Amino acid sequence: MIIIGLTGKTQAEILEKIEECQKLGIKEASLFLEFIAKQDRGEIYTSLLSSKIKNIPLVHIRHDFSTDELTLLKKKFKTKYFTLHEENFAQDDILKWRGFYKDLCLEMNFDNVVSKKVDVKKIGGFCVDLAHFKAGMEKLNKDFEYVFDKKNNKKYFDCNHLNGYNPKTNCDMHTIKDLSDFDYLKTLPKFLFGKVIALETFNSIEEQLKFLSYLKKEGPLA
Repeated sequence: MIIIGLTGKTQAEILEKIEECQKLGIKEASLFLEFIAKQDRGEIYTSLLSSKIKNIPLVHIRHDFSTDELTLLKKKFKTKYFTLHEENFAQDDILKWRGFYKDLCLEMNFDNVVSKKVDVKKIGGFCVDLAHFKAGMEKLNKDFEYVFDKKNNKKYFDCNHLNGYNPKTNCDMHTIKDLSDFDYLKTLPKFLFGKVIALETFNSIEEQLKFLSYLKKEGPLA
């Protein structure tokens, strides 16, 4: 299942995408709140609760999330996967999310550093950012190795973030300029792909719907 993403670096950008979903009658999306401070998230929740969006399978959270927020998202939007970063292990953020460990999914970086505190066995599994994995695979770095070593245990691979990839810089791309930015997906092993694949691009919802059509019907995930 590939779904669009409510993304943005500001509250206004996410609210704009919710409004776009409202106009298009979209009922399901993923939600990326990595850049949104706690005081700015309330209005986003209020907007979502009054929108046509009823299902948010995946939410990307950050260090200052409360268990009340996780409970709200699970109860009102059936959220199954809360994705987080390595730093949330390193800085002990996950300690305050006890009771939700099975819902947490780890997104690895591609900086060749894995904290000794990182332990995917404590939580639900990975949220493999496909472009991060590709970048790590090119370098055979420690982030790549941490994921690849668990390739035979399917339970760890439930969901993904999907964005573009630039082979010239070996970096992920969060603004897609051409459908060929997704071509790298053809080079990835199948074990990485989970049940829910969330688009993590800053492109408009209308553009994201075109990406979904391409990926499902004729692109590398068809």
